[in-house]
Amino acid sequence: MAKATATFTWQGKDRNGQSRKGEISATSLSEAKNLLRRQGISANKVKKLAQPLFGRTQKIKPADISVISRQIATMLAAGVTLIQSLEMIAQGHANPAVRKLLGEITDEVKSGNPLSSALRKHPLYFDDLYCDLVYTGEQSGALETIYDRIATYKEKAEALKSKIKKAMFYPIAVLVVAFIVTTILLVFVVPQFEEIFSSFGAELPAFTQFVLAISRFVQDYGIFIAMGVAAAGFMFVRAHRRSQKLRDTVDRNILKIPVIGEILKKASIARFTRTLATTFAAGVPLIGALESAAGASGNAVYRDAILYIRKEVAGGMPMHVAMRATQVFPDMVTQMIAIGEESGSVDEMLSKIATIYEAEVDDMVDGLTSLLEPMIMAVLGVVIGGLIVAMYLPIFQMGNVV
Repeated sequence: MAKATATFTWQGKDRNGQSRKGEISATSLSEAKNLLRRQGISANKVKKLAQPLFGRTQKIKPADISVISRQIATMLAAGVTLIQSLEMIAQGHANPAVRKLLGEITDEVKSGNPLSSALRKHPLYFDDLYCDLVYTGEQSGALETIYDRIATYKEKAEALKSKIKKAMFYPIAVLVVAFIVTTILLVFVVPQFEEIFSSFGAELPAFTQFVLAISRFVQDYGIFIAMGVAAAGFMFVRAHRRSQKLRDTVDRNILKIPVIGEILKKASIARFTRTLATTFAAGVPLIGALESAAGASGNAVYRDAILYIRKEVAGGMPMHVAMRATQVFPDMVTQMIAIGEESGSVDEMLSKIATIYEAEVDDMVDGLTSLLEPMIMAVLGVVIGGLIVAMYLPIFQMGNVV
């Protein structure tokens, strides 16, 4: 079992006598000094980096893994050894959690274990697909080529995820701001007008009375409604994490949402084809590649469809026929797969399909944003403007009221 690594800060001089400083991961102070000596650093100060208070540490994000993969691919292509690549990336990374992770992986590789085996000990950051591709590269002796494909795959996946978040985040953020502004008006501003109206001694317009009733309701019961919504949200999130059946139901229903559902469908097809293209081109057997692609599709509807395809392909059915039978893939996709199977270039066709659908997702997200901007502004104008009109309507009619 590998020893736990720690991060050490150091100051010293390099072979040219230039002053240097930095950080390095090692299992002990003595090992840190030895590693620095091997790098030609004459260290005069080596100190263990203090841990953050209350156990707070920086998280390792999928984007970090994507960047690391590209760095490894670049260094291997430049002729740098795997161990040197891992050490150099660890030393240059700003996130202590990443340095620790790479330090543990480096120790495993130094002790003679394959890189794929070292990665499998960290399933939170390296899934089965990633590890299987690395294993394939090790067995074929083409780790450099495989890592380039892994890096491209991770970069495409992160770009697609960013587009989906963009499609979801903008309208939600604007609606949340609108809700907060409306609540502030109802709780703090409208009551001030109500005090003024009470001195009029006449019946207020129906619209103004309606807004005042909403304001009183929010003041009396708003806190309980907020607590109920928060509790319901917490329970839903908790149940969503624990129940596969609930997650599958949400996945099926979310695809029915106008526009958003179409974006998610295209994103799932893009993920499926990109994953299958990467694994198939790397030499992974089609059955295994389909299983990896099913998990990477990101939606239960497409996951089940891909697993059905896997079962039918294992029974000897052509993939495009099995895909058509699921009725979740567009005709263009099945036709291009059919052409790829006939010409023996399935991986190229899959890659082209992925590129097409990634571009379509990008265009749809931009179109959705452009469409929502005027709609959201109109809704905000109606809500905020309606509140203002309701408050000033009695003043406009003051001549008739007094």
